[in-house]
Amino acid sequence: MSDFTTLIYEKDDRIARLILNRPDRLNAINDVMPGEIASAVQQANDDDDIHVIIVSGAGDAFCAGYDLKFYAEASGENPVIQDMPWDPMIDYKFMKQNTDNFASLWRSYKPTIAKVHKYAVAGGTDIALSCDFLLMEEDAKIGYPPTRVWGCPSTAMWVYRVGAQAAKRLLFTGDLVSGTYAKEIGLALEAPPATELDAAVEALAQRMAGVPKNQLMMQKLMINQAVDTMGLANTQMVATLFDGITRHSPEGMWFKEKAEEEGFKAAVKHRDSGDPIPEGRQALGQNR
Repeated sequence: MSDFTTLIYEKDDRIARLILNRPDRLNAINDVMPGEIASAVQQANDDDDIHVIIVSGAGDAFCAGYDLKFYAEASGENPVIQDMPWDPMIDYKFMKQNTDNFASLWRSYKPTIAKVHKYAVAGGTDIALSCDFLLMEEDAKIGYPPTRVWGCPSTAMWVYRVGAQAAKRLLFTGDLVSGTYAKEIGLALEAPPATELDAAVEALAQRMAGVPKNQLMMQKLMINQAVDTMGLANTQMVATLFDGITRHSPEGMWFKEKAEEEGFKAAVKHRDSGDPIPEGRQALGQNR
């Protein structure tokens, strides 16, 4: 059994439980969590007793996304921002590793279920949508606000989960939507009341846990290859590269400047307010 610092791994008969465990930060993603998710998925896949993997979050949310407060507010270079001129391949190498780590849930030979309560936001959706199944509270919120500025979802699962039109509806606005709406568009499999979420997840997991592992593996490989054929690997390559561009574009640099000068919360408030976001080179220096 591995020792993890950002998640808890539990074995419950035929079910492995991966519990994101940074509750003081709403399970926000740090530099360690993506690799630990991949390691935990590998551990479950190597265990012949395990048939199903459930991913959930400790505390008050599933996952609030990347822990960007430090990266946005700190001046100078850090893993998500470079001085100009920047090298896109340095950024791509860093983010592609995270993309691959999250996608271990999709590539897992054993079915994966995301159990979402309260919030799955931004990078948290990279984790949730990489699972085979998404079940969430009816009033929980899910979405990718950084598509408004300073982000592109690198796992790129939205279009494969809901189709082009609904994916555009969500990513062109960055809106958070409820579990009820997510179920309506096919993003969530189920969206029960909060008091019934645990039971719904357990019922699905236990139903699959009685199926032989090789049967589960064959059905998953068969279905996933159809998505692979539709270009998932290429879509993720483009999305991961674009994610780096969003952080180094004039608009991305405006967001970074605003976060440094006014704080990350102020930058996010402007991003999500609906007010126009400054564009092009004229965006630079507008925060002064």
